[in-house]
Amino acid sequence: MSEAQKLLTILRQTADPDAVDAIEHLIHDAPDHELNRINVLAFAAKHHLDEESTIAAFLHAARLGLFELSWNVLCPGCGGVMDAGASLKSLKKEEYSCALCAAGYEPTLDEMVEVTFTVSPRVRKIAAHEPDKLPMPEYLRQIFWSSGVDLPEDFEKQLEEVMLDSVELPPGERVILSLQLPPAFVIVFDPVTHATQFVEVKGEPTRERQNLSLILTEQPAENDTVELRPGPVRLLLENHTKRRTLPAVWLANDALHHLMEHRRPFLTAKRLLTNQTFRDLYRTETLDIDQRLKITSLTFLFTDLKGSTELYERVGDLVAYDLVREHFRVLNEIVASEAGAVVKTIGDAVMATFPTPDHAVSAALRMREAMRTLNEQRGHEDLLLKIGIHEGPCLAVVLNERQDYFGQTVNIASRVQNLANSRSIYATGTVIENPEALEIIETQGLHPTLQKTTLRGINNEFSVYEIP
Repeated sequence: MSEAQKLLTILRQTADPDAVDAIEHLIHDAPDHELNRINVLAFAAKHHLDEESTIAAFLHAARLGLFELSWNVLCPGCGGVMDAGASLKSLKKEEYSCALCAAGYEPTLDEMVEVTFTVSPRVRKIAAHEPDKLPMPEYLRQIFWSSGVDLPEDFEKQLEEVMLDSVELPPGERVILSLQLPPAFVIVFDPVTHATQFVEVKGEPTRERQNLSLILTEQPAENDTVELRPGPVRLLLENHTKRRTLPAVWLANDALHHLMEHRRPFLTAKRLLTNQTFRDLYRTETLDIDQRLKITSLTFLFTDLKGSTELYERVGDLVAYDLVREHFRVLNEIVASEAGAVVKTIGDAVMATFPTPDHAVSAALRMREAMRTLNEQRGHEDLLLKIGIHEGPCLAVVLNERQDYFGQTVNIASRVQNLANSRSIYATGTVIENPEALEIIETQGLHPTLQKTTLRGINNEFSVYEIP
């Protein structure tokens, strides 16, 4: 039995069987490029699989060694990968710059960091394991552009409409390209080092040979746009790095924009951090102790049991303990099924996160119904759950040696839960105003009631809604 078959046999014990079948087919039969930086959401859609089950299957597969994770910092403009690492710990910069777009970005985990999976070389050797040997089109497809850029089927043909010329330049070498510049905006760009030179070609055409040079280094310098006239140019390229480079002369035309404009959903770092399987498998390996990574929007749900002290007194420690454990088990299952993750439990309380408000609202309604069912089975109102939900920006941090969250959004969510009575769900305006969340509420015939109140630590009057 091969190494891959042994690992797949183990994977079947923990992952969805349909997802494992699709992964097995991928490893054995797919072309090389489909096994590099796999977009899990696109993979699930192609094979008609549940997204959460597919994410969980790839996470288990990566933990076994079938795949390697990559955390890629993306340019929101062109979709190029500005940096990549084996974990979030590699994200140390306060700002990342895209040379192709001439723009800088403060990294956030919402849409600027994707998580992809590449087959392990001990399972199957693919061309992308040696990226410096990939030809230009495949380097762009597999290394430079992210899995969120949906490149066309005739990618290589369209690339010909974008490039005036290109060259493969070994380390330490230099080359001179002679070409005719059209009246257009031209970009000399190397996708390996991201070295860039903008050239505005305008004015009267000339027959005199013009000169331009670009030195490729490990840390490309910022450049100003140079002006040249339409006509012949002598382009000197020097590779001062220890890697092969792929400099090319690009036309910044409609064809280039069309090449990059089609986008598709991808697995974001935010979504993975709120995934229960990821938290279970990578509990202590996500962030460094000194990292503070921004998330622009995350939904927090807090629960607590009302009267748990009285419950212990009424039914005894042993029965109450079993009841509370069952309550935790049910809540964990609901959170995980709604694309969320339990961050921590505090006494009888739960703190959970969800990528969007609609998942949190759906989870809250299901939690309330589950507690009602448990109480009916016992014939006694023992489990009275209070729930609070809030959405907003936060920081992903490490607290008490585990990945956690910090910020005012977390504080507000906790205090909103404190307002709730038994069986109450309280949510803030940002949650109720979410169209998908409101649709879930209205579908169940519920009508949120607005209340004006004060929250400790919040200066102004605060609007919360009770979902009856």
